[in-house]
Amino acid sequence: MRALSSLLFVGLLAGSVAPASAQATAQTDSLAIRKIYDEALLRGQSYDNLRYLCQKIGGRLAGSPQAALAVEWGKLTMEKAGCFDKVYLQECLVPHWVRGAKEKGQIIGNKGKSISVAVCALGNSVSTPNNKPLRAGVVEVKSLAELKALPDAAVKGKFIFFNRPFNDALIEPGAAYGAAGDQRRSGPAEAGRRGAVGALVRSLTAAHDNYPHTGTTSYGDTPTKVPGAALSTLAADQLSQLLAADPALQFELEMSCQMLPDEKSYNVIGEVRGSKYPEQVITVGGHLDSWDLAQGAHDDGTGVVQSMEALRLLKAAGLRPERTVRAVLFMNEENGTRGGEKYADQAQQNHETHLAAIESDGGGFTPAALPWKPRRRYSARWRPGSRCCGPTWPMSCCPAIRAPILSR
Repeated sequence: MRALSSLLFVGLLAGSVAPASAQATAQTDSLAIRKIYDEALLRGQSYDNLRYLCQKIGGRLAGSPQAALAVEWGKLTMEKAGCFDKVYLQECLVPHWVRGAKEKGQIIGNKGKSISVAVCALGNSVSTPNNKPLRAGVVEVKSLAELKALPDAAVKGKFIFFNRPFNDALIEPGAAYGAAGDQRRSGPAEAGRRGAVGALVRSLTAAHDNYPHTGTTSYGDTPTKVPGAALSTLAADQLSQLLAADPALQFELEMSCQMLPDEKSYNVIGEVRGSKYPEQVITVGGHLDSWDLAQGAHDDGTGVVQSMEALRLLKAAGLRPERTVRAVLFMNEENGTRGGEKYADQAQQNHETHLAAIESDGGGFTPAALPWKPRRRYSARWRPGSRCCGPTWPMSCCPAIRAPILSR
């Protein structure tokens, strides 16, 4: 990271800072940029903040005690930074899904020999019936379309094993992730619709290891919810090979996850009031929640600390933005986006004018580009999945916000 992502944010926000006189512009800009870099590289706080968030609090799924601690930490850290005109919490109700006891998975051959494999429940999944082991045959498919083409008799009462790997020919891992993601998001729901007893999904990663990757699954309006589990990539390869040699083998899965009633939580917002156009808002942010099986450093601790640091760097450099700038730590991006929806709803209710909404959620790597493209017509609204927005700053990288918030 080396403070580069925070510097990218600062560079973008610097466009909202009042320029100097024409004669002194070049020298003033050069000195200001040097001051920003010196502050970031010599006295940067991102790593210390990230270390505390990940090691002292750790995994912080929405609704959990750790998520509540992260909210307290975020508010306190912003207040201590001394760069915000105000720091406040924005209440939202979030889903509260809990994993329960460690999941168990076994491949069972026709002679009763069992092989334990690495599995974990997909986020929002239901448990196996009565939290007990569930054993059934396995049908391997590579896509939702392949499942749809199978006759009912081939599917009913079986585990559907979605085993489409990453496309390693794609240079950008995010593209491969997106292309393989539908089997995790929709696989369990589609399996339930077809009368299957459960879904096993190859982990969404290019790595070949024994660490299963969790992630959200959605049942939508599926009348029958069946458990969904991720297999490590090595376990998926092993199951596929054994299934080819013995189509009658079975899989046994045991999970005790459950969805509890919604919990009260918060977005954490730090705001610097604009000196000239305070009614115009630029939002930068990251999502404060993370999955429970890891520390949530890249996803999305880095986005959180970069956003806070960007505002601190402006203050340290003596720069005051002309427009209001907010650093928002969104809650519940991973399995519900309730925090982003709340922020968007509140912005609309208050008739706020948002010029840009930018989220850092691509990991704490050296920034290579900001994905954006100009529109032929600025509609002054941001739509889910859009990569551009706004009449003045036609860009958006903010999947944490799932509703239109931008206006003229």
